[in-house]
Amino acid sequence: MPRSTTGRISEYLAGSATARWLRDAAIRAIESVGPSTHRTTRSQIAFRRRRGFAWIWAPRMYLTKGAAPLVLSIAAPHRLRSRRWKKVVEPTPGVFMHHLEVRRVRDIDAEVRAWLHTAWGAAR
Repeated sequence: MPRSTTGRISEYLAGSATARWLRDAAIRAIESVGPSTHRTTRSQIAFRRRRGFAWIWAPRMYLTKGAAPLVLSIAAPHRLRSRRWKKVVEPTPGVFMHHLEVRRVRDIDAEVRAWLHTAWGAAR
């Protein structure tokens, strides 16, 4: 696993078995694209190289009804076209934040790994 700079990954979402499985699947996908470091806080796990490229967080910490157990947010230098995104925003010019709701382990597939690879490459 990437080096932790704050909390422990194993503690994030420890209260929900489903969220833990999804968290672990997302981490495996992130690790598969290349080396990175991470920072685990109360609200998220952030992965970075020189810049951040992926975040894992749980909307259920903030919303009650209909929220996915996990969201994988990916920062890319351009809009990644897909109907799978819950939301895409451009918080700063040339940085597109893509938010993917993850409800099943199979939601983190080859397409998601390709998106992560793009984000990882841009974060150097």
